[in-house]
Amino acid sequence: MKKMAQTLYFSLLVFALCTSSECSQRRYQYINMRMNWTEAQRYCRTHNYTDLATVNNINDMNELKKTVKNNPVHVWIGLKNTGVYKWKWSLGDPVIYLNWETVSSTDTHNCTVMRKAKWHQQDCNVPSQFICYNESNKSHIIYTSTKTWREAQSFCRQYHTDLISVRNQTDNQLIHNIINNPDTSVWIGLFRDSWEWSDNTDSAFRYWRSGEPNGGPPNKDFCTEIRMNDEWRGQWNDAGCHFSQPFVCHEEKLILIQKNLSWTEAVRYCRENHVDLVSVDSEKIQLWVKAVFHQASTAEVWLGFRHSCSVGIWFWVNGDIMCYQNWAPGNETAEDDCERSGAVQSGGRHLWISLPESKQLNFICSRYD
Repeated sequence: MKKMAQTLYFSLLVFALCTSSECSQRRYQYINMRMNWTEAQRYCRTHNYTDLATVNNINDMNELKKTVKNNPVHVWIGLKNTGVYKWKWSLGDPVIYLNWETVSSTDTHNCTVMRKAKWHQQDCNVPSQFICYNESNKSHIIYTSTKTWREAQSFCRQYHTDLISVRNQTDNQLIHNIINNPDTSVWIGLFRDSWEWSDNTDSAFRYWRSGEPNGGPPNKDFCTEIRMNDEWRGQWNDAGCHFSQPFVCHEEKLILIQKNLSWTEAVRYCRENHVDLVSVDSEKIQLWVKAVFHQASTAEVWLGFRHSCSVGIWFWVNGDIMCYQNWAPGNETAEDDCERSGAVQSGGRHLWISLPESKQLNFICSRYD
């Protein structure tokens, strides 16, 4: 009876305290020193930053613009031309599934339409219908007005989340079904370019000014600067990497530790070397977790939550109440086992699981509060 009363009290407390978590994925730092792009990259990596600035989405871009506001016009970020073209999803999803009608080694078109359930390379400047994805309600919205690929991307990012990603055959059939006329060409979010981030992340976010980049292969020694004057308003330009100018570094909030430790040892390591084992108290932070554990060497990765026997509930090590949850079926019930802690699957759907705290796993630390 006492335990039931404790559990009821704690459940009421959870209901009262649960709120949405708002925080930034990255911390940007403007460096007022003039260096070429390679020197700037070396500076960021050797001065306790993660790397030259990476931008994952429009929220990151807005934070970056705040960081460099009222500073010199030309500022390096971490995007560089490699000369090697790769296909990417605008939304940032990994490119695993492809469904080309035909793939021509000589086709130089860099954007993708769906037509009759198959994909076709198309000139990015040809106006076409398009499909947006809205993350808030997991919906797909087709627009029959026509835009170029970049115009469609900008529209989707402004009013929804982004152009649609087609991750598998099920997605492909779903998108095909909502296209009114199967003979119509409709933009999806697949594009290719030769630009890669300094920290090797898969971010496909781009914020080029119209007409940029205009250097490109075979003159591949081009890097990316943002321009903060009234005309450009933080949009990107490609410039020769040899120019000397200020730059922006970034530090990730989360870091994957590729050591195999027990849960208790992982907590101690994070607190001694960083801040704490990560508390995933919102869907936003769950997405950040997914972004850092792609190099994990274990099938599961420790997170900062543990089961309390006294009140029969899971809690985060940072003291936050567990509002957001992402459990694999059946794993959230561990009332009869006091020595179990929480981990996330490093593959599949990245669901949370309950494991004996003695298991040796990689883990994720928070680097700042």
